[in-house]
Amino acid sequence: MKNRKILLPALLSIALVFSLILPASAAGASVTMPLPDDHSINHLAVDSSSLSSAITLDMPQGNVTPMVAAGWYHTVGLKSDGTVVAMGDNEHGQCNVGNWTDIIQVAAGAGHTVGLKSDGTVVAVGYNGAGQCDVSGWTDITRVAAGVYHTVGVKSDGTVVAVGSNYDGQCNVGGWKNIIQVAASYGHTVGLKANGRVVAVGDNVYGQRNVGGWKDIVQVATGEGYTVGLKSDGTVVATGDNSSGQCNVGGWTGIIQVAACEVHTVGLKSDGTVVAVGDNQYRQCDVGGWTGIIQVAAGYGHTVGLKSDGTMVAVGADYFGRCNVGGWTDIIKVAAGEYHTVGVKSDGTVVAVGWNSAGQCNGGGWNITKVAAGWYHTVGLKSDGAVVAVGWNNKGQCDVGGWTDIVQVAAGRYHTVGLKSDGTVVAVGDNDSRQCNVGNWTDITWVAAGDWHTVGVKSDGTVVAVGDNDSRQCNVGGWTGTVQVAAGAAYTVGVKSDGTVVAVGDNDSRQCNVGGWTGIVQVAAGWYHTVGVKSDGTVVAVGYNGRGQCDVGDWTDIVQVAAGKYHTVGLKSDGTVVAAGWEAELAKWNLGVTTKYTLTISSTADGFVTTPGEGVFIRNAGVMVRVVAKPEKGYRFVNWSGDVGAIFNVNTATTMVTMRGDYSITANFEEKPPTNWLLIGGIIAAVVIVGLVIFFVRRKRAAQAKGR
Repeated sequence: MKNRKILLPALLSIALVFSLILPASAAGASVTMPLPDDHSINHLAVDSSSLSSAITLDMPQGNVTPMVAAGWYHTVGLKSDGTVVAMGDNEHGQCNVGNWTDIIQVAAGAGHTVGLKSDGTVVAVGYNGAGQCDVSGWTDITRVAAGVYHTVGVKSDGTVVAVGSNYDGQCNVGGWKNIIQVAASYGHTVGLKANGRVVAVGDNVYGQRNVGGWKDIVQVATGEGYTVGLKSDGTVVATGDNSSGQCNVGGWTGIIQVAACEVHTVGLKSDGTVVAVGDNQYRQCDVGGWTGIIQVAAGYGHTVGLKSDGTMVAVGADYFGRCNVGGWTDIIKVAAGEYHTVGVKSDGTVVAVGWNSAGQCNGGGWNITKVAAGWYHTVGLKSDGAVVAVGWNNKGQCDVGGWTDIVQVAAGRYHTVGLKSDGTVVAVGDNDSRQCNVGNWTDITWVAAGDWHTVGVKSDGTVVAVGDNDSRQCNVGGWTGTVQVAAGAAYTVGVKSDGTVVAVGDNDSRQCNVGGWTGIVQVAAGWYHTVGVKSDGTVVAVGYNGRGQCDVGDWTDIVQVAAGKYHTVGLKSDGTVVAAGWEAELAKWNLGVTTKYTLTISSTADGFVTTPGEGVFIRNAGVMVRVVAKPEKGYRFVNWSGDVGAIFNVNTATTMVTMRGDYSITANFEEKPPTNWLLIGGIIAAVVIVGLVIFFVRRKRAAQAKGR
C-alpha cells in the first residue's frame, strides 16, 4: 500500500512533465495525418503506357460537344451550336426540344428528356408522372442523368440532387460527395467519385449496387438491374443481372466509353470501332462494322453511334435498315412489311432491306411483277400468274405454291390473299378471325390484307370485308365508287373515283382523319398511319408519327407508296425510292464537328503525372480528362497549379480537368517532413502513463470498497 502511494504521485509527475514538454517539442514539426480512403491516390496510379491517349469521359461543361442520348423509344441529339434535335415516340412530349438553346449535355429517360444549360440550370420535357421533370429550381449543375422515372444532377461542389420516383431509394443521394458523374436506370443510381471509387443507391436485387470494391473507374453506366464501370486502363467491369450476357465485358480492352440500357451493353474502342454484348433480339448488338465512332448511346432495344463527321448510325429496334433504299434504281413496285422493305425492278428481280429474321428478305432469285409484304413474310406474283413466298410460315401464310392465274397479291400479319383473273379470291394462313373466309367472293378487282381482316373492292365500286371487326374495320358495306382500298392494323381506307378518301376502324392515332383529302390516286395503310399519293405526285399522311413515318411533306414525283409498321416508302417516276421513318430521319442529322483543345501536363521534380502522362494532349471541347499525380518515395503531392479554373479540385492528386480551352497544368510535390521520434515517443509514454494511473486508481477504489 505504501509503494502504491509513492508510485501514484510519481506517475502523475511524469505525465505533467510530458504535457509540458510535448508542445515545445512539436512546435517546429509538421504533423501529417493519414487521409481517408476517399482521398487516397496511390491505388489509382496507372502506367501511362496502358493506353496511347488519356481515358476521357464526355462531360460537356461550357463548350458544346455534340452528343447523342437514347431513351426507350426516342433519340436525342445535341448539336455543336447548343441546340437540340429529337425524334421518335413523342406521346408525352419528350421530343419537344426544338426551342432549347445553350444546351451542353442531354440525357434521355424512358419517356422524358433532360437538358443541361451552360449556366448550370436544367430543363426537361416529357412524362412527369413521378416528378422526374421537376428540375426548374436546379442550379450550379455540371452533369445530368436520366433514369426510367427519375432524374439526377451533379453539382459543381460534387454533391448530387435527384427528383422523380424513389420507390427503391434511387433518389437517396443527398449524402454523396466528390461526385463527378452519375448514371441512372430503373431502380438504382450510381455515382462516380473523383478518386475513381463508385457509390450506389436503390434496388439491389441483382447485386447491381455491389460496386464498393471497384477502383480506378473513369465512367459508369447502368442498365436494368446491372452496372458497368470503365477503368482507366481501358478494361471494363460489370455487376448485376447477367441473364442475357450483358455483363460479359471481362475481355474488353482499349475501351474509352461505355453505354448500357435494359439488357445490352456497348463499348466504344479507342480506334473508333464498337463492341456490344447482351440481348440481341432486335440486332441491337450488331455494331461490328461501325468505324469512325466518337460516342455511343444505348436505348431500349437499339444502339446509336455518333461519327466524327457529326453524322449518325444506328442498329436495333426501329433501325433494321428498312429505310436504306437510297441506292435503289429501276424500281417498278415497292412493298413494306413490319420491319423490311421490298422492291421489284423492271427486269423482274427483287431487292430487299431491313430485318431478315425469318428470311423475309430472301427473294433474290425471284423474277416477279408485283410484290406484297406481311409482318415477317414476302409474297411475289410472277408474270404467269403463279405466286412465290418467303419468310415466316408459322400459320401457313407462305403456302401459295399451288396458286395459279393470280393477278394481285396482298399480305397481312399472318395471312396471304390472292386475287384471280376471274374476280374470285383465295387466301391462306391464320384464320382465327375468319380473315381467310373469302371463298365466296366474286367480281373482285382489288384486295387488301390487314392484321386480322381482309378487304375486297368489287367491280361496281362497293366493298366487302371479313375478319376481326372489333374496331369496326369491316364496316364498309355502305361504301360506293371505291377504286382501291388499303388495310391497316385495325382500320380500312378507301379511295373513291373522285379522288376523295374514306376510312373506318381504329382512329386512336387519327389515322382515319382523311376526310379532307382530295386528288388522291392511291393509299397505303401502316399500323397506325395512312399515306396518300396525290395526282400531282405529292404525298400526304396522317396518324401516328412517333417514328417520323408521316414526314413525307416534301416528297414529289411519287407514283406509288407503301406503309410498314413504322415506316413509309415512296416510288418515284424515275424508278428511285425514298423512305420516311427513324432511319431516314437519323440519316439527315448532322450534329456538327467537335472543337478540339490542347492540354499540356507537367510536374515538378520528385513526382510525375501517371494518367494520362506528361506532354501535350488534344481533347474534344467540353470533355473531362482524368489526371493522376504520384510522388516519388519520400515526397508528397502538394497541389496543381497553372490553369486552375479548369481543375475540379486542385488539392487532390486525382482530379478532373474540364476542357473549355487550351490549358496547361503542373503537379507540384514537396519532401515529406522528417519523422519526429521524440514527439511520437512522448505521445506513447503519455498514453502508457495515463493508462497506468487509471489502472491504479481503479484498483485502489476497488480495494477501499472491499474494505468497507
